[in-house]
Amino acid sequence: MDRTVSRLAVRALAWAAVPVLLVAGCSSDTGGSGTPDEQAPAPAPSQPAKYTGLPDPCSTVGADTVGEVVPEADQEGGQALNSKDTTSSGTCLWNGLDGYQFRSLTVSLKRFDSDTALGHGDERAADYLRQQVAEITGDEENSEVEDAPWGGAGDEAHTLAYTVTKSGDDDEDGQEYRQHRVVARTANVVVTVDYSGAGFEDAKTPGAEDIQEAAEAVAEEAVAAVDATAPTGEDGGETDGEDAEDAEDPDGEEADARRGEDTEGAGTDS
Repeated sequence: MDRTVSRLAVRALAWAAVPVLLVAGCSSDTGGSGTPDEQAPAPAPSQPAKYTGLPDPCSTVGADTVGEVVPEADQEGGQALNSKDTTSSGTCLWNGLDGYQFRSLTVSLKRFDSDTALGHGDERAADYLRQQVAEITGDEENSEVEDAPWGGAGDEAHTLAYTVTKSGDDDEDGQEYRQHRVVARTANVVVTVDYSGAGFEDAKTPGAEDIQEAAEAVAEEAVAAVDATAPTGEDGGETDGEDAEDAEDPDGEEADARRGEDTEGAGTDS
């Protein structure tokens, strides 16, 4: 009798342990039977970021603006700099010499996707914004550096004024360049505007306020261009937020069209 009771008790304990083993197996990436400490559950995938592509950086600044900030630009339409992946990054450059007044403008775009390991695209873009700021504030060759938050465009932005002196073969005192950088983030895209001015020979060095106003005007225009023209999940890629709900609406016209295509495809396969 005692032996029977013992066997039943062991069997009951074994069956009671089965649900625990099943749960452990389901929560493991490998399906093994390791302990919870050895096999942590995989993190949930990040929500997709807003922008899935970028506009042409040379198209983010209008011809009138270029004419104002870079008079006598070598290329009014800008010079696109090489990029391995134009959907993730791009840069456009304008240079101009009006008499002895030199101006240089660069607009750079950088986009970040959401990544389970690295974080949401917006967070990654915010980290990059801080790096772009530190690139100026941490450079000892830059003098008279002033950094301040800026609310002129995007979800967050910084405006930085500074001066750089470059020495040439025939210039013992060095040539002073008035510089300004504006870094603005809109969702998962960072817009970086670098603007520089100098007066060659005996020409007057441009004022810091004039350079700042021009750089911020360009940044405002470039961010607006990204918001208006950059591809998003709504354009056929991934969606998030309210856009995702609209894309999944079974009563929407796009959903009807997809169902019609699926039906035609099914008829063809049969």
